[in-house]
Amino acid sequence: MSHLTKFEKDLDREVKNLIKHTSGIDDEEDHNFQAALKFAWSNFRFHRFLDVDSHKVQRTINGIYEKLMVHSDLSKAESWMRLSGEFLNSPLPNTEGVKTDAHHGVLALLLFLSDCPSNASFSERPRLRDAEKEDSFDWAQYLLEGEDVDPGPFPDTPEWSEESEEEDGQQPLSREDSGIQVDRTPQEDHEHHNKSVPVAWKVGEPDARVWLEQHVVTPYWVSHAPRFPHSLHLHSNLLNVWDQHLYNTDPLYLPEEKVFVTESQVIRETLWLLSGVKRLFIFQHQDGKVVVRNDVVVTHLTSNCLRSLLEHIAAYGQAVSRLQKFVDEVTGYSPETSPPGGSSSSSSSSSSKRGSEPPFRTYQAFVWALYKYFISFKEELAAIERDLITKDETVTLMAVLESLYPHLAQIKVLHKVFCTGVADVPPGTPNVVRASHLLNTLYKAIIEYDSVGEASEQALALLFSLWVETVRPYLEIVDEWIMHGHLFDPAREFIIQRNKDVPVDHRDFWYATYTLYSVSEAVDGEEKLSDAASGSSGGEQAASSRQLTMVSFLKPVLKQVIMAGKSMQLLKNLDCKEAEQHEGPARDAERTSLYMLFLESVQSRLRRGEESPTDTVTEQQATKRSLIKMQSIVARHLELGDIHDPLLAINFARLYLEQSDFHERFSGGDIIMDRSSESVTCQTFELTLRSCLYPHIQLRYIECCGNLMRTLKKDYRLIEYLQAMRNYFLLEAGDTMYDFYTAIFDKVLEKESWQQLSFLNVQLQEAVGQRCPEDSSRLSIFLETIEPTRKKQPINNLDGLTLSYKVPWPVDIVISSECQKIYNQVFLLLLQIKWAKYSLDTLFDGGHEENPPKDPVHQQIHRMFLLRVKLMHFVNSLHNYIMTRILHSTGLEFQHQVQEAKDLDQLIKIHYRYLSTIHDRCLLREKVSFVKEAIMKVLNLVLIFSDRWQAGFGAWKIESIEKMESDFKNCHMFLVTILNKAVCRGSFPHLESLALSLMAGFEQC
Repeated sequence: MSHLTKFEKDLDREVKNLIKHTSGIDDEEDHNFQAALKFAWSNFRFHRFLDVDSHKVQRTINGIYEKLMVHSDLSKAESWMRLSGEFLNSPLPNTEGVKTDAHHGVLALLLFLSDCPSNASFSERPRLRDAEKEDSFDWAQYLLEGEDVDPGPFPDTPEWSEESEEEDGQQPLSREDSGIQVDRTPQEDHEHHNKSVPVAWKVGEPDARVWLEQHVVTPYWVSHAPRFPHSLHLHSNLLNVWDQHLYNTDPLYLPEEKVFVTESQVIRETLWLLSGVKRLFIFQHQDGKVVVRNDVVVTHLTSNCLRSLLEHIAAYGQAVSRLQKFVDEVTGYSPETSPPGGSSSSSSSSSSKRGSEPPFRTYQAFVWALYKYFISFKEELAAIERDLITKDETVTLMAVLESLYPHLAQIKVLHKVFCTGVADVPPGTPNVVRASHLLNTLYKAIIEYDSVGEASEQALALLFSLWVETVRPYLEIVDEWIMHGHLFDPAREFIIQRNKDVPVDHRDFWYATYTLYSVSEAVDGEEKLSDAASGSSGGEQAASSRQLTMVSFLKPVLKQVIMAGKSMQLLKNLDCKEAEQHEGPARDAERTSLYMLFLESVQSRLRRGEESPTDTVTEQQATKRSLIKMQSIVARHLELGDIHDPLLAINFARLYLEQSDFHERFSGGDIIMDRSSESVTCQTFELTLRSCLYPHIQLRYIECCGNLMRTLKKDYRLIEYLQAMRNYFLLEAGDTMYDFYTAIFDKVLEKESWQQLSFLNVQLQEAVGQRCPEDSSRLSIFLETIEPTRKKQPINNLDGLTLSYKVPWPVDIVISSECQKIYNQVFLLLLQIKWAKYSLDTLFDGGHEENPPKDPVHQQIHRMFLLRVKLMHFVNSLHNYIMTRILHSTGLEFQHQVQEAKDLDQLIKIHYRYLSTIHDRCLLREKVSFVKEAIMKVLNLVLIFSDRWQAGFGAWKIESIEKMESDFKNCHMFLVTILNKAVCRGSFPHLESLALSLMAGFEQC
């Protein structure tokens, strides 16, 4: 093996190590080891590998770079291309040239060994190159070794060298001791005397003064500033030409003293003005306005032309200044104490009071949006100023204004919104009016620019981003209220305010807890609408009649917000499991706020248009199938009218293809097309709110109100209490209340006193306690004092009998004391009817068969029996109408509506509507009081008839019988006539059964 080279020896050793690690055979003399060694050497010596493909390696490098760019890994992409290029252009050991096969071979090996470079985390570390080692060898000592050197008489004197002489020559000299005589102008003498700008340069740098003259700005802002050199071309001297023309044509023309500036200086002051700088030379701030100096001119423009252009710029500068001042006031930067956006003419007391209070959150959010916009705007201005300083390209004032035109248009929009929404609000206005007015101004501006179309896309995008930032406090207040039941509004800027005088466990909580603030269009005053805060129809009608300007974007869901907030606050104060499952800091931390849900929905809506081609093809296929299906449906309907027109069927199918419910409505036979869909006429911004904001509020409203309704029905037995009111007040518990009122009626028949509270309560407790002992403690009865004039008739003796049912909180929100008054009115009417019916049913026969048929007494008795039957028919008809047609059928509808109620306010309305319905249908309304009086006359006649019947047949007189028959006939005829007219008119369809029944009895008369 002595003939082998060192490389072959090393290779042989490594091959043996490879075989040992791979096969696990350590004995080199083993037969298997020798076979493996021969096989390995055969492959190394005789196998030929392909040369590396440099083009393929380069394509792989470029592909990785593009992938990194797609993934937005810009730093990794830049490092990848730069380091790859540096390696390919660097020499390798034992290799001549760059970008050789060896370079590409190493890169190919690294690429084969890599595993998805785009997913690897990489941060480039700075590489320090090895500095060349300095020669620290002391050659002087080495060369002078063994030599005797005489240090001279002054051994401490430093050695002289030419370098030290050059350094001495380069010391800076002032203009006085430099030895260079420079002619001075009087202006330079004045500047040197003031020593405002000391100038120095180094001797030996002849270009230093030239560099200073090129880079130091000429102080054009001082009086008698030196003229700057400029071209003598005609275009550069238009001002002089025009002045000469005026001097030649106008004998009275007197040239004024002017301050010459360059266009670059005008551009820079323009950029500074738009950046918010106030101390400028060309543009000056006077009494809150930006004005242009009259004596500033440029050589290549006339004075009028330059002034017109600068005044146009000054208008935008003033807008920026006003906006910046408002930002400073809100952020606390400005030392002024006047309220943000208010005029300076307000009184000092109100200004100091407002200045001590921090700005409310809506203004802070609006200022934050303005601040973010001005950050990007100032970055644009800084970029233009950098281009102006570098002088790589020609920068003109018109080019700058053209590049800033989109920003200037946006500043104009912002200033308009600021003036309308903030500056024009009178000082001393409440925060709720300021906040709602600002949000309404932004809302109306978005709607206005949205209607323009593509011409205002930039302004619309700016306004929308501004509105999204400004509305954040409102949405956070709404989110806190509907999620935790806490209306957190320390600055009182929200349109709904909590009335802290009414606790949650008060029975008036649902009606008087919150106040809705709004402002009328005609009057700038403040109005409180408590009804609107409770969500009642009266408040909504009042709001619509006054044309109130509340926060516009909340109008469609204002009722849901109020209902959800009040329901959540009520749930938090109830001992229920529905509210406990939403509590806990961990669950609240995982929850996404309403504002973030709104932003996510807006982003998803904006990305909705980016669909893949596969989805597009699938949608086209589905549309084609739907078109074919609708065509067959329309053709079938057209054939029913003997119309065979396939083209007409296709056009109809295409016309209504976008309607999702077309198939169901058309195939079902209902061909009435509703063309009043709100989605057709709404603007894009309103559609965005309806699809991105309102569904989240609606979902939370359904959840909160559903939890409250389940809690009231399940834990607080709301349904049972409503049923109890119907059982006792409307006499649906017939057996229980029968025992109670028959005891009273028996006392009346026996001529005994029954108007004693002890007797009434004992009878009521005995009747209720036997069947419903849990209600016996809640029920009680009272006797109210009635004026003697109301007790002229026997039927009025029951007046003043009042039933009371103690309803616990929070059920008393639904069953209030006002509701119990209506229940008692119906209860009294039912008692009067029951009394009349009981009086007729309990009349006994006194043995009148002994008298002959033609005897006058017999005829008198016969007439009495006929009158009794007629009265019984009337009373039974009235009783059946009230108990079945009114109370029973209306009660069934009420039970179904209670089960379908979504929120507590809807349940309260259903209950009131139910009571109003039975109150009206029981003829208790003032409008139909004459009908009730006729009925009361008949019922009173029944009681008189019963009293005389009990007295015996001998005590009757024929005149009294005839008078009762006549009175009954008149009342009967009057009621039949009135009820028939009402039924024929269609205004009271529920009276039809009573009218028919009374008419049948009247015909038999």
